[in-house]
Amino acid sequence: INRPEGKILEPVGVFEALKQHGKYETGQLFLHSVFGYRGIVLFPWHARLYDRDVSPAAPDSVGHGSKEVKGKMHTYYQVLIDTRDCPHISQRSQTEAVTFLANHDDSRALYAIPGLDYVSHEDILPYNSTEQVPIQHELFERFLLFDPSRNPPFTARDTLRAWQEKNHPWLELSDVHRETTENIRVTVIPFYMGMREAQNSHVYWWRYCIRLENQGNEVVQLRERHWRIFSLSGTLETVRGRGVVGKEPVLSREQPAFQYSSHVSLQAPSGHMWGTFCFERTDGSHFDVRIPPFSLESNKYDKAPPTGYPL
Repeated sequence: INRPEGKILEPVGVFEALKQHGKYETGQLFLHSVFGYRGIVLFPWHARLYDRDVSPAAPDSVGHGSKEVKGKMHTYYQVLIDTRDCPHISQRSQTEAVTFLANHDDSRALYAIPGLDYVSHEDILPYNSTEQVPIQHELFERFLLFDPSRNPPFTARDTLRAWQEKNHPWLELSDVHRETTENIRVTVIPFYMGMREAQNSHVYWWRYCIRLENQGNEVVQLRERHWRIFSLSGTLETVRGRGVVGKEPVLSREQPAFQYSSHVSLQAPSGHMWGTFCFERTDGSHFDVRIPPFSLESNKYDKAPPTGYPL
């Protein structure tokens, strides 16, 4: 974990063996292998991972996005982030990336749950601790109960099960898309957020979480984004801009990753997005990194407003 001014790390617990098979259970403590924060697993999701780096070779003469990629099942986790670590990761990963549509007339109103994240199975470095409250988060004691007879020694309270069930439609992670260009891996996870009526038409909302990872040794900086957004209604929108979420992150060996989330709305129940990120090398040269195409699909059932925090 990177800390300023060479501060010594405090011990947080004892590392456990990585799970090569099976999944981590509710209550598993972990360090995030990329962002270094302390966290705890709330529950797993089973997602289809569409990895364009391992797809069968296909002729590229018919253009980018032409090759069929088969989804492979992969485990992701809904986790709580320790609030003590949020200031240290805020420049590299949004800690309020899980958002909901608010339940009132303003169709653009969003509210966020701080310190909730989605992590891949390989992001988890499991550890155990003798502390009864090892993670500081306002939802920790509402969701989890200390039970020393169990391993891990935390079990889901009824409030966690109820919250998961009621908010399942907004939390559900089903598809993950990944592609690497010149050692920069882009991972995209889209989430359907629901439909709102606006000016006699239906507006469908999605959020999408993006992680950029530099898997090489060269220092690069994200300069521009270029999106193409196709709607089932037949419209094709182009969006260009500097950086992402107001930042132009540098990806280096010391801080190789950056994660953020954003939102998109369509006046149709489905569509898809793709595009490129323009990166700059230290010598001033530029290169484009592909954003894997991903579909925006609305769920077949209408969503009631989310219930938010348990009381």
